[in-house]
Amino acid sequence: MPKEVTKLIHKYLRHDKTFPHVWCPGCGNGIVLGALIRAIDKIGLQKDEVVLASGIGCSGRMNVYVDFNTLHTTHGRSLTFATGVKLANPSLTVISVMGDGDATAIGGNHLIHAARRNLNLTAIIINNQIYGMTGGQYSPTTPYGSYASTAVYGHIEHTFSIAELTATAGAAFVGRGTVYHVTLLQKLIEKAIQKRGFSVVEIMSNCHIHYGRRNKMGDPVTMLQWLKDHAVPVEKAREMTSDLPEDKFTIGILADVEKPIYTEEYQKIRDQSTSKQ
Repeated sequence: MPKEVTKLIHKYLRHDKTFPHVWCPGCGNGIVLGALIRAIDKIGLQKDEVVLASGIGCSGRMNVYVDFNTLHTTHGRSLTFATGVKLANPSLTVISVMGDGDATAIGGNHLIHAARRNLNLTAIIINNQIYGMTGGQYSPTTPYGSYASTAVYGHIEHTFSIAELTATAGAAFVGRGTVYHVTLLQKLIEKAIQKRGFSVVEIMSNCHIHYGRRNKMGDPVTMLQWLKDHAVPVEKAREMTSDLPEDKFTIGILADVEKPIYTEEYQKIRDQSTSKQ
């Protein structure tokens, strides 16, 4: 193992307490974890400056493995806990990691309102298009016509597009990457963490066990190749003369705007109310 990798593992991971991890061999969650700790290291944040909150599911184990301040919360409520932490101590760098079901099903209401308020924190949403840990039930991002344990005859609902949804809801920064495009993914996470305001990184990943097997998409390498073949950089998409094919998706920065930040506006109200007493 390269010396730099070993150094990061010992610096940021609870390598002597919580490993081996519970993720399936070939799961994209490990790639996301690697990109996250490299991004934090490059930014230069101290471990005590970072809070990582998670919900329930495969992605919910990520905060168990990192040596930051961590919160393992209830299903769909990662952003509510993260909001409380950020309001209590705005100086902290707060990151909420969620899966597609965790973020957009039971947690969907929290997601759109966190974006609307423009809370100064980062949401990392791993989209593997299925509920992985609980048995392969379909989620709000499972494609129409796909098969799941709760859609044995084919899925008849249409999907949320997470990045576009959060951009429309008001997020200051929205990026989409994949676990194949690792260099881009790390850069998106870096930009999201450093962005002032609510930032979202949607990460297209593979669940070869519950989604891939049922939909005959092959092994992890084959599914990574699928991500490579179906991802279109936003710059290239803008140059296309026709609409993006339905089976393709854009990667890169989808939104990057400046707007008032909730925590700062909230502090102004606190200051005003205190001065009048």
